[in-house]
Amino acid sequence: MILRIRINRNEENDMKKILMVSAIALALGGCSEYSSRDRAFAGGLIGAGAGAAIGAAATGTGGGALAGGAIGAVSGAVIGAATTPERCYWSKRYRRTICYRD
Repeated sequence: MILRIRINRNEENDMKKILMVSAIALALGGCSEYSSRDRAFAGGLIGAGAGAAIGAAATGTGGGALAGGAIGAVSGAVIGAATTPERCYWSKRYRRTICYRD
């Protein structure tokens, strides 16, 4: 048995727009270099949004969303800062790779 769901044209067009914007954002997100401060800020924003959504869904109250957002912001900032890749430069004089964090 095959289930068929009817989707009207407006919903289909909205979904295409969302997918297109998501694909462009994902593609452009990999093109830039971030410092650990920038990554912590972005991680905090993403964590706050995800935490607030999970807190609201789990408790159904504004307080749960607020607590989830706060916990998500802190954990996202910590993870974002901790996952900053090192920048590596080649030193010709000593023939070794030198890496450092911003």
